[in-house]
Amino acid sequence: MEEDTDYKIEFSSLCFVNEHVGFQGTIKGSPGDFVVIEIDEQGQLVNNAIDEPIYKINKLPELINFAKKPKLDLQNFSFEDRSSQELYTLARCSDNDQNHQSDSEKEDTVNDRTSVCEEENSDVLNSFIDEKTNENLNQFACDIKEKWKSETEFMEPSPEFSLGRIPDKSQRASLHSAIRQKFPFLITVGKNSEIVVKPNLEYKELCCLVSEEEALDFFKYLDAKKENSKFTFKPDMNKEHRKAVHHFVNKKFGNLVETKSFPEQNYNVGNPNVSITVRFREKAHKNRKRSLLDCQEKKVIYTAFTLRKENLEMFEAIGFLALKLGVIPSDFSYAGLKDKKAITYQAMVVRKVTPERLKNIEKEIEKKRMDVFNIRSVGDSLRLGQLKGNHFDIVIRNLKNQINDFTDLRERILEATDNVKNKGFVNYYGPQRFGKGRKVHTDQIGLALLKSEMVKAIKLFFTPEDLDDPVNTAKKYFLQTEDAKGTLSLMPEFKVRERALLESLHRFGMTEEGCVQAWFSFPHSMRIFYVHAYSSKIWNEAVSYRLATYGSRVVEGDLVCLDEDVDEHFPGSKVHLVTKEEESANIYAIHQVVLPVLGYNIQYPKNKVGHWYHEILSRDGLQSCRFKVPALKLNVPGCYRQILKHAHNLSYQLMGDHDTDVKMGESQVDEATLSLLISFDLDASCYATVCLREIMKHDV
Repeated sequence: MEEDTDYKIEFSSLCFVNEHVGFQGTIKGSPGDFVVIEIDEQGQLVNNAIDEPIYKINKLPELINFAKKPKLDLQNFSFEDRSSQELYTLARCSDNDQNHQSDSEKEDTVNDRTSVCEEENSDVLNSFIDEKTNENLNQFACDIKEKWKSETEFMEPSPEFSLGRIPDKSQRASLHSAIRQKFPFLITVGKNSEIVVKPNLEYKELCCLVSEEEALDFFKYLDAKKENSKFTFKPDMNKEHRKAVHHFVNKKFGNLVETKSFPEQNYNVGNPNVSITVRFREKAHKNRKRSLLDCQEKKVIYTAFTLRKENLEMFEAIGFLALKLGVIPSDFSYAGLKDKKAITYQAMVVRKVTPERLKNIEKEIEKKRMDVFNIRSVGDSLRLGQLKGNHFDIVIRNLKNQINDFTDLRERILEATDNVKNKGFVNYYGPQRFGKGRKVHTDQIGLALLKSEMVKAIKLFFTPEDLDDPVNTAKKYFLQTEDAKGTLSLMPEFKVRERALLESLHRFGMTEEGCVQAWFSFPHSMRIFYVHAYSSKIWNEAVSYRLATYGSRVVEGDLVCLDEDVDEHFPGSKVHLVTKEEESANIYAIHQVVLPVLGYNIQYPKNKVGHWYHEILSRDGLQSCRFKVPALKLNVPGCYRQILKHAHNLSYQLMGDHDTDVKMGESQVDEATLSLLISFDLDASCYATVCLREIMKHDV
């Protein structure tokens, strides 16, 4: 792989706050040399055994078997109406018989209720609109059908028919659905209290793929929105034709329904008849009012556990667990991301999985260099930042002096560790936040997302490294062809994120809108990670500029935090703008100075640093950016971050070649065989590699 020169330039230009010489060494020589243990909000290491659940909850009913094959998309798309008044449910047509149906009957298609619904539709139309309007509506519908039969295209704008103003909201709702059920080739749109009827161009498009009868029934099915119902197109032997139907339904209604193909029973193996079945997505009814009893019966189970993983990317670990448990990756929540090349312990919570089910897969996941323990029921999921910090046990090997430094190595180590212990380190975001060693860093993807350049962001994500392996071969193929389906066949199964994007791109296409839908295959925490990476990069550059411009002095226009015990998300009310008088009186210390992490709800310093921020935003084309990406449902309020931090409980020990203790005064051990075992705690969002860089005065 080519050397990551951008990374080297970026991180070699970062400042140091201590003046010692430092030393050189190697970290992460093996995963066991870098151990990370999360510290929970109570200050406890998460790998400690727990006898009692942290949260006590009432016993929940056992879930019905959820162990179905999970989809590769990491998060179900949330349902949004195609327009605020375009789709309505005719409750009487779907609910009258529902209470008397068996589970198998509830799986029947909407077609079984057609005659009943048609009668009720006629009753509704006769009740709420006069005879003349009803006749005109029927004539309008006939005219639309005749134009389509004659293959006459509509002139822009397409014809409309108004039912007039209907003041009563419930009557309007019933009319919307009654018309759409009686005339599925029409759509209704609300304009204030007026109902306007138009041709359903999506219906006409579907008629080019399936019979008119099927198109009518399909749109009736969509409008009825009967829970647990399904719609099945007629069996089809033509694979390319089925693919076209899949594409149409997913492109137009992918947020509402999902499609699957099933072969007929007793089909011909050589040339099977296959039917496409359409079902509503689970989340389509999440906003529907339910009785208290229903809510209790469907209450979600949450199971907390500690995850130990070794040399495994976090999202790969979650993807594997999801596969074994029959859930999707977005059902997992966590407090923070952890390194890949390390042994890490972190708290996690999984939805819809009982503790018993999780315990049943313990032996299977051991083969993947993972363990789960401290398994117990809890009342809710975790959120990012819900931790106090992390504990690190790190071995630095191949110790040696800096070039042209002939001072005793042990003295240099003692000097360096004591300095950082007392003075702290510059609180940079670490290189792993940006994708160390990669051609394209995560902050570049984040910048593209902030500028709503969705296709560019996808292409950046799939930029290959100069490696001849299956992953990079698949990425090269995708950039050359934009063939998502073909790339899926090349992309290894363990690349969960890549495959999730490819599956969505195959469904929605490589357009701007298709790429927006593809990003929704990532959970919110992963989508916003890329935007945060851009903000983090700018913060790193800002703190370097601040220290180079003003040093360790606190000057007029600086922002300081008035609270001694803060995390990265403290409110703006605790941030104070330093006055000229306060600068002269030396009221504040450098460790109180904070800089804003970009967002829509922050203030900038009122000195040269503030001007620098605005210049950088202009450089990157974000001078008018509001740090909101509505298309991806991303809102970035921003926060403040202290420019200096301290390691807590820092201790260290020199080790010989065979991990034997070496006292500082001993000289019989060859320095080439020395290793340093160093342990410390860091607050949340602080990076051990950055702390080690300050200690060693050497990029690690």
